[in-house]
Amino acid sequence: MAPIDVRTGLEAASLGLYIHFPYCLSKCPYCDFASTAAKTIPDERYTQAIIAELAHRIETHGLAGRELTSIFIGGGTPSLWAPGSVARVLEVVSRSLRVAARCEVTLEANPGASDAERFSAFRAAGINRLSMGVQSFEASTLSTLGRSHDGATAERAFEAARRAGFDNVSMDFIYGVHGQTVAQVESDARRAVALGSEHLSAYALTLDKASLAEEVPLARQLARGEVSLPPDDTVVQMQRVVRDVFRGGGLERYEISNYAKPGYHSRHNALYWTGGEYLAVGTGATGFLKAPAPVRYSNQRSAEKYLVEVEAKRLPDASRESLGALELFEERVAMGLRLTTGVDLEAVCADFGQDFSARATTVKHLVHAGMAVQREGRLVLTDAGLDVHSAISARLM
Repeated sequence: MAPIDVRTGLEAASLGLYIHFPYCLSKCPYCDFASTAAKTIPDERYTQAIIAELAHRIETHGLAGRELTSIFIGGGTPSLWAPGSVARVLEVVSRSLRVAARCEVTLEANPGASDAERFSAFRAAGINRLSMGVQSFEASTLSTLGRSHDGATAERAFEAARRAGFDNVSMDFIYGVHGQTVAQVESDARRAVALGSEHLSAYALTLDKASLAEEVPLARQLARGEVSLPPDDTVVQMQRVVRDVFRGGGLERYEISNYAKPGYHSRHNALYWTGGEYLAVGTGATGFLKAPAPVRYSNQRSAEKYLVEVEAKRLPDASRESLGALELFEERVAMGLRLTTGVDLEAVCADFGQDFSARATTVKHLVHAGMAVQREGRLVLTDAGLDVHSAISARLM
């Protein structure tokens, strides 16, 4: 069982492992993740590279013997990875690190029929949580997002996950899409709740250059005026509709974009929001480790460059950043305020040598304006405050 973070009330992983699988059948026009469309997936070659990088990272950062409380396999489309290969990787992980008895092991999956056929094999391989990229049940929204499944296929995939033995299934959705209406967003939310998923995520579509790791086709279409996004006030209305429907279905909002039934929040994602460490391997993966000094690294985003580097017995770093007290403070404030349990701002200031008194007036103004409340020493944003989270975080930094 992962420890309860006393400052957030969330069960969070102190050390998690992220494994990135970059291959897809096609590249979605809004996706800026490190992914590549491939007719043929080099399954064995990539599996060997993951195993080799994992060993190199553990040795480099002195992680041998550390307890691992979450594993997340993301992409790309990890449900295209051969279940036998996934099992091999997880076996190596269990020999290299101390995997907790209740380790959360998540695999991202497309809701296509061919992916669903593998769910039982993934369950047998050691996956105990599925995260399905549904995005929408509406045909027009799925078409704009370049997704090949339809709503009925997504529902059948969820049922296949249940038959395969998964009692912890998450689904992701996107709102704020070209041509999408508030009524369609509400319909998506109600269909999602009706299925009975333990965890639901809903994200506003973001296409501005500052927020993207790479320029995507949909962003270029937006720049050319070929598509348009709903006005900001409509997007906020969509978010509020999602929030209310999910809450009505028994899923509590625990982070700006994430909702869960009691006990089913994502322990892996919680470590990002609570300052935990995450070892990351694979194409484009980003990790954060504290020893011997706080460092964030990102791997090569090109699958071929990644493979060449690992096969040459080199760490496949594309970037490496040493983090000082100020950077760590700003990240803890921004991430902590995303949570509906908030952040102990005074304690975080003390941890990183920042002046709390200089921020006390801002805190009072936020509370007076109804943007935040103070609860048991924690600064917690209200629903209204969460709507403008970025602006509030910037003021407190």
